[in-house]
Amino acid sequence: MSLALRNLTVSIGPHQVCAGLDLDLAPGSCLAILGKNGAGKSTLLATLAGLRPPDAGRIALAGRTYAELGLAAAARLRGWLGQERNDPFASTVLDTVLTGRHPHLGRWDWEAPADTAIARAALAAMGLAGMEQREIRTLSGGERQRAALATLLAQQPQLYLLDEPLAHLDLNHQIATLELFTRQAQTEQIAVAMVLHDPNFALRFCDRVLLLFGDGTHSTGAAAEILDAASLSRLYGHPLRRVEAPHLRHPVFVPE
Repeated sequence: MSLALRNLTVSIGPHQVCAGLDLDLAPGSCLAILGKNGAGKSTLLATLAGLRPPDAGRIALAGRTYAELGLAAAARLRGWLGQERNDPFASTVLDTVLTGRHPHLGRWDWEAPADTAIARAALAAMGLAGMEQREIRTLSGGERQRAALATLLAQQPQLYLLDEPLAHLDLNHQIATLELFTRQAQTEQIAVAMVLHDPNFALRFCDRVLLLFGDGTHSTGAAAEILDAASLSRLYGHPLRRVEAPHLRHPVFVPE
């Protein structure tokens, strides 16, 4: 499913996140959103999820706006992972992940065995098989993050909007998570947009990038073309250097 942004302007209070942003995210593509803390990455992603209105412009999923889709259809098409985890009530890990199936159920429907099978498969994909009956509040921060990602996988949207999906994860699970979503994008022809902090991960796993410079300006395009030392040095306010070597599968950017 495609995501199309036309002349999009987003701000929060007096801070302008982006102005006049045009972007197309096609099925099978992964977009990395990069920027300093406070640049507005989370605000933009929430806007793309239809959780807050833009100041101007148009957001379309498969050619339709959120108003045209309606809440139920939108929930089946796009999945959003926020930064916050709130578990006020005791629940098992499996029951938590099953909430991802709610957009596919009728108002009075209970989860069917097929829904439980989807949730269990999502837990297995995130390395949480065997933890279905654990109480969700007993998980570590990294385990809770993976349970949140499993919930999103159980939702089975066509567009994933991931706000810092690697938070709390060790390096092993960071790589596994990025490989899983990029593989899904290619094999299932879904679209993925994710907020990342490491430009090296963006270059390795994403085919497109969006740089938010914190003053309303932005740069977007193919990752291999947009990610260079000059742009990243401006983006982060610190000089970076591009390093290439025969033993490296990809170029890397390192701080000076």
